[in-house]
Amino acid sequence: MDRMKSHWTSSALFLGLTGFAAGLANGLLGSGGGTLLVPVLASCRHLEQHKAHATTLCVILPTAVISAFIYAKNGFMDWPLILKITLSGILGGVTGALILPKVPTGWLRAALGCFMLISGGKMLWTCFFMPPGF
Repeated sequence: MDRMKSHWTSSALFLGLTGFAAGLANGLLGSGGGTLLVPVLASCRHLEQHKAHATTLCVILPTAVISAFIYAKNGFMDWPLILKITLSGILGGVTGALILPKVPTGWLRAALGCFMLISGGKMLWTCFFMPPGF
């Protein structure tokens, strides 16, 4: 059975479906592809946690660029806000990438799990308990 699972998670179909789901999440929701890919790569593909994070960034980058281009074409970009946030976002990305190798795998998994739970909980809370337009 384990051999069958390994074959399935190595198949082009599984990887294609995973990539499609990550791209769909990014394109439709503006994020989420990475939070889908990291656990799949770490658990199903048995990729070491640090490599799963790095691989995910390389997969998400082109999907984010293409999605952003389509968002811009449809007039959904707030350019002044983007310019205000981008520089500090780049600085945060560089800092995180430099810190990543020093973070133990267990802490990395726990941090990602907590981030996903808190983000999901906040989104659900806002959806159900906040007035529209708040």
